[in-house]
Amino acid sequence: MVPVSFAPLKFAGEELVLMKSNALYWPRERALLVADLHLEKGSWYAQHGQMLPPYDSRETMERIADSVKETGARRVITLGDNFHDDAGTHRLDPYAAGMLESLTRALDWVWITGNHDEQMHRAFGATLVDELELNGIILRHEAKRGETRAEFSGHYHPKMRVTVRNRHIARPCGVVSRNEGHGDRMILPAFGAYTGGMDAGSPEILDALGPASEIDAVLPAKGKLVTFPLYRAAA
Repeated sequence: MVPVSFAPLKFAGEELVLMKSNALYWPRERALLVADLHLEKGSWYAQHGQMLPPYDSRETMERIADSVKETGARRVITLGDNFHDDAGTHRLDPYAAGMLESLTRALDWVWITGNHDEQMHRAFGATLVDELELNGIILRHEAKRGETRAEFSGHYHPKMRVTVRNRHIARPCGVVSRNEGHGDRMILPAFGAYTGGMDAGSPEILDALGPASEIDAVLPAKGKLVTFPLYRAAA
């Protein structure tokens, strides 16, 4: 039985699960994919005069640890913007740094860099790459328009805004693009504690995943994958 925090997702011939935590689990690879951690975003804002609680990195890593425990993942692959800026690796407090080093020792951990951390100064014992190909699927930070291969990416922090019983709700979501004869493509929800969001149906997101025959927002709800159509090509 699939836990209620999991939502089964078929993608590029693979059976995946989108988690309530905003991670994507790949059972065949025993890999947990997370995008846009933006570690040390709070301390970056503090340096610029805007005080936020300085615990975002701890919270984010605790959620990764919980997702690893829940899935039994052996690998963690990040999809860029791991730190909010290149110097963020040096601002981790000793407790947070110890948490991260414990995770990277226990797991096969791969950092994919993004536009916020192109020159990450420390890898904390993990592997550091610009992008990765795994079983024919490209993993990178930002979706490459016109990509014909299957692709996982992050960068846009998509959110789905819906109205339920007169309440306006905004929730992080994934965005999946399908195009006949080409690989499926997916933008993952942002995982970090202090990440904002862009409307899932924004022109920037739809353009990044084009050309496509259909594009959907997807999010987990009570063990099921809820799908919201965002785009359909003209017949």
